[in-house]
Amino acid sequence: MYVRLNLATKPLISQRRFLASAAAVGALGGLLFLIFGVRYYTLRKADAEMRQSTQRLQNEIQQVEQQRRELDRFFAQQESAGLQERARFTKSMIEARSFNWTQMFMDLEHTLPAGVHITRIEPKLEKGVLNVHFTVGASSEEAKFKMLKAFEDSKLFSHVELLGEKIETQQGAPDPLVVEFTAVYSTT
Repeated sequence: MYVRLNLATKPLISQRRFLASAAAVGALGGLLFLIFGVRYYTLRKADAEMRQSTQRLQNEIQQVEQQRRELDRFFAQQESAGLQERARFTKSMIEARSFNWTQMFMDLEHTLPAGVHITRIEPKLEKGVLNVHFTVGASSEEAKFKMLKAFEDSKLFSHVELLGEKIETQQGAPDPLVVEFTAVYSTT
């Protein structure tokens, strides 16, 4: 006959619940370790690529700066200075020839009101901007104001600046008022 008898002084306690929770926590910790390890590896790899890209760009910037310094030294020489001056002159001549003067005069014709006519015009093309100095004869004060208003409202003429005005006192003068002003003409 077999009798079950516990001769231990302490009762038997099952550690199964503790071991199961410890294994679950350990598995969760291991999973988090793997996830963070992969994330760390990808971030390090991306950081290394970024550093290589930055270094490559810095090397290119240094090469371009070196080339710019060499070109500055070359163009600072006496022979190159004359060449640059000729190039600027040629460029200004090409700009002056490519400007559509006919269009400017047609736009001017549409802008001028009745009773006003141009007696002198001095166009000056600088850096693609046409500054025009006008001397205009007006038959009356009203015609002068209409002309100034028309230039101010025009989309083609801007920066209108009145320089002066004279009243002709001679008998038989064609225009009693002579007005001088400047404006900037632009086709855009």
